[in-house]
Amino acid sequence: MIITDTHTHLYSEAFDDDRNEMIERAIDLGVTRFFIPAIDSESTEAMFQLEKTYPDHMFLMMGLHPTHVKENYKDELKHVEDMLTKRHFYAIGEIGIDLYWDKSTLQIQQEAFRYQIQLAKTYQLPIVIHCRDAFDEIFEVLEAEKSDDLFGIFHCFTGTLEQAHQAISYNMKLGIGGVATFKNGKIDTFLDQIDIKHIVLETDSPYLSPVPYRGKRNESSYIVKVLEKLVNIYGVSLEEIAAITTQNSKDVFKV
Repeated sequence: MIITDTHTHLYSEAFDDDRNEMIERAIDLGVTRFFIPAIDSESTEAMFQLEKTYPDHMFLMMGLHPTHVKENYKDELKHVEDMLTKRHFYAIGEIGIDLYWDKSTLQIQQEAFRYQIQLAKTYQLPIVIHCRDAFDEIFEVLEAEKSDDLFGIFHCFTGTLEQAHQAISYNMKLGIGGVATFKNGKIDTFLDQIDIKHIVLETDSPYLSPVPYRGKRNESSYIVKVLEKLVNIYGVSLEEIAAITTQNSKDVFKV
């Protein structure tokens, strides 16, 4: 059984004391494909080190996270573009809009989001979207950019059924993680109305741990708890969900 974690920050400082052991725990459970989103230029070298240590398991993205869109965002976008000219990445991500922390940067967040979508189209890569308190703003950009060569993953999807259908209409898979196990997570109440062909699994570790680890550091091995929740929602075996969602990830990332 192959399980794919489509979104995990394995380079995070939260793993500095036990990174290799944590990764081995996940691999032992069948989590053998880890997709690593970029945050900003400071995360690049740590991502490369992960890939060097686990070359058969790590798949890197390149991008500028919306909460890191600051005064120097044009320099950061130049770093993204420079990296794309030097080697292959599997997606542009994570990118998007986050209005939870700072609404004052909306304009430059939108600009950075659009710019990176254009990069994704140029390099024929998927995008991985971060959206927090910004569904309308995200959809406005996607509506303007929609085309056959726009596709990817709506990471950590926490919207409504209507918003799920809208995201899917833009060629996006829904990234489903720990929130699906929360008592107040809500998405578990309608996921059975979304065909599993539109879903990929993720942890977003070290964030958003699933029940029963909620409130503690998340790690990729905990993706099994998300799988178990989807078994209950879809009424199919754990192995089948692992196989379908891994295939979905291959359809997106082309690997």
